[in-house]
Amino acid sequence: MQLTNILGHEAVKVVTSVTSKKRLFQEIGELAHNVLGLDATATVDALLDRESLGPTGVGHGVALPHARMAGIDRVAGVFILLEKPIDFGAVDRQPVDIVFALFAPEQAGVEHLKALALVARTLRDPSLCSKLRANPDSSTVYAILTASQSIAA
Repeated sequence: MQLTNILGHEAVKVVTSVTSKKRLFQEIGELAHNVLGLDATATVDALLDRESLGPTGVGHGVALPHARMAGIDRVAGVFILLEKPIDFGAVDRQPVDIVFALFAPEQAGVEHLKALALVARTLRDPSLCSKLRANPDSSTVYAILTASQSIAA
């Protein structure tokens, strides 16, 4: 599996004006609606429901919100780079500026877990995250993310 299987070029966005987790989820919902055809409100609700179980901020400024959704037939994601980090309730209490949201069909099995593992491994690389933060252009961010990130399927 490769990031290009779950993240399209148009699913990457640099955002300048988010000040809260809820507003971030609204941005994710709008982006997921525009590129994946998901209902924006249902997307926000699903992310908030998942977040109520525990924060998906994994540390070092990275968050991996995810949800199972009706209306999607494969695992897919959207990526948002925030110009200004926000409080996310992350495990290390650091603000978040790199957000990769994953969506899976309600009955998704191992593919959802493989995608989550791939994204987590990719964004655990400090040099990659530094490059992402230094290049606030969606095309460049996509190129950096997909440069050779893969795992065995």
